[in-house]
Amino acid sequence: MRRKEKDNVFGMGSRAPIAISLLVKNPAAAQHGQILWHDIGDYLDREQKLNIIFNLGSVAGITAANLWQEITPDEHGDWVKQRDEGAADFIVMGAKKSNEVALFANYSRGLQTGRDAWCVNSSRTKLVGNMQRMICFYSSEVARLELACIGQDKASRTTVVNGLINTDPTQISWSANLKQDLVRGKRFDYEQVALTPSLYRPFTKQWMYYSRAFNERVYQMPQLFPDSQSSNKVICVSGKGEKVAFSTLICDAIPGLHMVDIDGSQCFPLYLYDDEDSKTTNQPQQDSLFDSQEQETVTMVGRKRRDSITNEGLVYFYTAYPGEAITKEDVFYYVYGLLHSPDYRERFADNLSKELPRIPCVKGAVNFWHFSKAGRDLSELHLNYESVPMYTGAKVDTGGKTLAGSDYRVEKMKYGKTKVQDDKTGKLKSVDDKSVLIYNDRITVTGIPLEAYDYVVNGKAALDWVVERQCEKTEKDSGIVNDANDWAIETMNNPRYPLELFLRVVTVSLETMKIVKALPVLDI
Repeated sequence: MRRKEKDNVFGMGSRAPIAISLLVKNPAAAQHGQILWHDIGDYLDREQKLNIIFNLGSVAGITAANLWQEITPDEHGDWVKQRDEGAADFIVMGAKKSNEVALFANYSRGLQTGRDAWCVNSSRTKLVGNMQRMICFYSSEVARLELACIGQDKASRTTVVNGLINTDPTQISWSANLKQDLVRGKRFDYEQVALTPSLYRPFTKQWMYYSRAFNERVYQMPQLFPDSQSSNKVICVSGKGEKVAFSTLICDAIPGLHMVDIDGSQCFPLYLYDDEDSKTTNQPQQDSLFDSQEQETVTMVGRKRRDSITNEGLVYFYTAYPGEAITKEDVFYYVYGLLHSPDYRERFADNLSKELPRIPCVKGAVNFWHFSKAGRDLSELHLNYESVPMYTGAKVDTGGKTLAGSDYRVEKMKYGKTKVQDDKTGKLKSVDDKSVLIYNDRITVTGIPLEAYDYVVNGKAALDWVVERQCEKTEKDSGIVNDANDWAIETMNNPRYPLELFLRVVTVSLETMKIVKALPVLDI
């Protein structure tokens, strides 16, 4: 898509789409609400775009050249990139605001801490220290506000809280919810059980402080991961919007809000966890149809675990493939396989940019099982990315030196450089050579297959996420350091982890694309 759009008219520093819009008010017009549209074309650089505007001269130039396209908005109000209405016949993955039959009983946005610098860190030890320090400071602010507002009611305290609190970003990160708790005089203790691994970005695990008190929005996440001891698998998909192309990634740890989408990931679980005294909704009683497919309910301490795929969703597939012994887990992996289909993503791109995915039944049980098996294989790769074999086709050059653990410390990886001729100026310019990775000043990796960069999630190649996130970074406001080497040493007990992760994700990328390319043609 970036290549298709090419240069922005305001220069390469901007990625904002540009439209010239004219609203014409004419009560005497024979036709009201008429929409005329002209798209100047794709794969154009800045000069070409501006020349087109220059040559048209004015709106009259578009009319004279007979370039207008008349648009009739569809039932959703879409003008361009209108949805494929055939998708309305498919079952939707989730439906919270309608009575529509859904495939999953519940889903959640990725967890939003509202203060990532404090609540997320590669180092478990540093995370503990950061949270203890912030909670202690918060408690002192509660006490200070109480003294300053003796005798005042909640409404009065609310009006003055912004002027009284200490907003020093090196001590705390305030948010709307935390201010409300402050006004109410709520106090919180540090909780060791709140520490849990999370998948913060693609192929990037971090420690998280998982707490309703200090996470701004947990959404439905407690039903997916009620605590650090509860296991689950979650298919995360892009939320509504098209800042990046649709993508999906499975995880078995709490996903961060922006894990697969900068506007917020939507996460669909294999299981849901309910408190024992809670009522199960959207799950009708089992009947003879499900005698061989009983709803799995596992009783745990204080809660019950059940399948997230609904009974109605299973019937949807039973009806399409009579006689097939399909389980809810088979359906879960079918969804993951189907969402990787290039045919599906291309055909329903305009739907996926505006609404949650709808899942069709492909023709023939053979194809169903192919997608389901592909989904299982992909999940094995994507869940176990830290242990898949490292790619052996690349050469790790250490300059002939035997390295110690400290030599594997990474501060900021970068790609090699090569010279190419500029199409516009004819001069040589320097561009990234992604077959070469400069890991640090002691280690260089060469022979990286360029086809590995074809595997893209959340708008970037999976390998680009590794390069971006395996680094040492200091958050500007708080001064908190987040050092990927801490995860390597403290959690993985392996100072070589960042380098090995890159080589493992090369394998993941290549094997993912093999599976994707072998998927059947989408025949619905």
